[in-house]
Amino acid sequence: METAEELKKIVKEKYSEIAEQDREVNASSCCGATSSCCGTMDYTIMADDYTQLKGYAADADLGLGCGLPTEHAHMKAGDTVVDLGSGAGNDAFVARAVVGEKGKVIGIDFTEKMIEKARINADKLGYNNVEFRQGDIEKMPLSANVADVVVSNCVMNLVPDKVKAFTETYRILKPGGHFSISDIVLRGELPEGLRKNAEMYAGCVSGAIQEADYLLTIKDAGFVNLQIQKEKKIVIPDEILVNYLNTEEFNQYKAGSMGIYSITVYAEKPLAEKCAPGSGCC
Repeated sequence: METAEELKKIVKEKYSEIAEQDREVNASSCCGATSSCCGTMDYTIMADDYTQLKGYAADADLGLGCGLPTEHAHMKAGDTVVDLGSGAGNDAFVARAVVGEKGKVIGIDFTEKMIEKARINADKLGYNNVEFRQGDIEKMPLSANVADVVVSNCVMNLVPDKVKAFTETYRILKPGGHFSISDIVLRGELPEGLRKNAEMYAGCVSGAIQEADYLLTIKDAGFVNLQIQKEKKIVIPDEILVNYLNTEEFNQYKAGSMGIYSITVYAEKPLAEKCAPGSGCC
């Protein structure tokens, strides 16, 4: 299995490739970055439809998500919203439509090419309160206690150290702030051919962890009032599965009870930090 740094390199290369292609090419080209017919992972099979949401910008929609976290994020006018793994700006622009001119939206993405694309899209839209910063979600380029709301769409699976990612999410949120995150989780054991494949990692599948472990990571970071707002089972087409599984693994996967799910999770940072026993902070 690749190291954390090797996985990050794979993610950056894959998403740089996607960022450099036109949206129409991604959608239609056999060998595009989101195509499956040439043996590569189809990055769009998990995406939800954004087109009816206020603030939707087609140029920013690369079909890379697995939910609609902004739909459940309880944002309000004037909020500061941070979008983790902001890509070409899709969720950030939807968030901006809610927070308005008095609010602020900050997108963070690991891939320089995506940051470039998002900034171009923001300039086209004339937004002066939406900014994009290149950075690692495991060590975000933000001060503590700056965000009212954090959103993220199918990105935490691309982060090797999810403990650090949620700890950082907690750090940047204001006391009483909250997040709405869509992501991929597992119920049951993923076949080895999918679990160890680096490209499936970049496609948010082999980077998935068990749902119970995912939710425990959130709780251990200090979050409270955790809720699953939405869930759906992800069906990976057979023509994709055969690229990663041998016949025996394929048959086991099809006959097994395990599932790959998209969940949208909500949780809050407490208004007051809890004191550790004997710490003298209370």
